[in-house]
Amino acid sequence: MRILLADDHRMFRQGLKTLLESRPDVQVIGEAADGRQAVEMAQQLAPDLIIMDISMPGLNGVEATRKIMDDTPSTRIIGLSMHTDRRYTSEMLKAGATGYLPKDGAFEELEKAVTAVASGEVYLSPRVAAGLVDDYAGNGNGRQPTAFDRLTPREREVLQLMAEGQATKEIAATLHVSVKTVETHRRQIMEKLNIYSVAELTKYAIREGLTSIEV
Repeated sequence: MRILLADDHRMFRQGLKTLLESRPDVQVIGEAADGRQAVEMAQQLAPDLIIMDISMPGLNGVEATRKIMDDTPSTRIIGLSMHTDRRYTSEMLKAGATGYLPKDGAFEELEKAVTAVASGEVYLSPRVAAGLVDDYAGNGNGRQPTAFDRLTPREREVLQLMAEGQATKEIAATLHVSVKTVETHRRQIMEKLNIYSVAELTKYAIREGLTSIEV
């Protein structure tokens, strides 16, 4: 099984690689330090499985998963996150992931998750599965709309880059679009969220898990 690791912490990737390559049937074929690099490497290397951190700079794991599944829907993806909130689990599964486990329990559960996902099963850590069951049973009907409900995928990309300090021209270059297009997205984001300050938009992006920066 050919595996790509996507996580912005090099030491964590090294730990995962050591654990995974202790299995004779596993080869780690690449390591990505952010979501955009993960998308590019997935296209180049066509891995069987990607282990994807959710909180990464440039492009978070949910959006990276969505892009990869659009390009190569046969790729299997396991999401790793410090978040056990069901909205993160739900969005990763909607994006196309077939596994999800908390990052702090990854070393204990990872081998079980890899085996299950490689066999075509969905693996959810027991710590997050209960929340999902409640959500789908209708107990989450009163939840507040999230950034994933309010914004388009492109708007979420622009918001993440704004929150991470990129100027309009830099965002345009990163996304290969015009400055005018970025300005339009920025205006639409502000109108949809009713937030007109970059500082408040940054706080919103952090709260919603769109960026890994800390304040």
